Amino acid sequence: MKILVNGSTAYDVLLGYDGSFADAIDPQALDDLSVSFFSPHYARHHGGTGANIAWNLNLLGVDPMLVTTVGNDGTEYQILLRDRGISTDHIEQLDDATTATAIIGTDSRERQITFFHPGADAHGSWPILDDYREEINYAIISPRNAVLMMEGVHWCAKMSIPFIFDPGQQIIALSKDELEFGISNSEVLIVNEYEWGLIKDRLRIDEKGALTRTSKLIVTRGASGVTCFSDSGVDSIGPCTPEKVVNPTGAGDAFRAGLLAGMQADWSLVDSLRLGNAMGSLAVELEGTLIDHIDRDAVWSRAEMTYGETLPTNM
Repeated sequence: MKILVNGSTAYDVLLGYDGSFADAIDPQALDDLSVSFFSPHYARHHGGTGANIAWNLNLLGVDPMLVTTVGNDGTEYQILLRDRGISTDHIEQLDDATTATAIIGTDSRERQITFFHPGADAHGSWPILDDYREEINYAIISPRNAVLMMEGVHWCAKMSIPFIFDPGQQIIALSKDELEFGISNSEVLIVNEYEWGLIKDRLRIDEKGALTRTSKLIVTRGASGVTCFSDSGVDSIGPCTPEKVVNPTGAGDAFRAGLLAGMQADWSLVDSLRLGNAMGSLAVELEGTLIDHIDRDAVWSRAEMTYGETLPTNM
């Protein structure tokens, strides 16, 4: 069985600032905001939420069905994915636009400021997937063109496919009605702390209100771990500490892949979250978002050392 991954494919330009963004921004002068950050650290990598999640699922032995759009510079990226055994059958390539590009600035406190150019994804289309319904048992709707995110939500709802709604940076691009529809039809809503604050303000709900719409609310908290709210109560899972921190970009996508892989293997929620944390800790240890390979025994060992319990072996 496959996991449908609807999200962006992009090239990431990573910039590092040796200081604090917060120190350079005066909250009393936001109307006149004009700042520049000197970034001695530069790297360009393959990325995008959809491609990142699909890549990490593949590392864990799970078969992703990646639905995304690339531009006239996307051929090399597709070759890279195919070489790793990731199907590109549902990747749309448009020759009159470039592939999406994310410019991500990270400060010394791991705060991030991102600019995202959607490129070809702004002109993409939703593929006809009805014949593949029986091959899919989970899906994730992650940030990309907001119209195509909602196409994915509606298709999963129509086909009764349980999905994780991961609106991320596109929260501000989605209307209140779209957010409500996405959350209310999802099995899981996953956001970071800042994004959850945006949704609470937009929809005027709290954690209890979210659970009247979806089965689980997962809030990632970076170095503080992750909290899951459900009808069973609140599960707070501490972080899986990396050996070193190089760049946090892509850690959330690696976490989502670990969570999805655990869910597909019918693990408990706690074990799935722990695997997600272990995968996320690997991602922050490298520059770029695509982990070259994983030693599964080492990942399981990392989780066991952190949480004192062994993850299931079926996957």
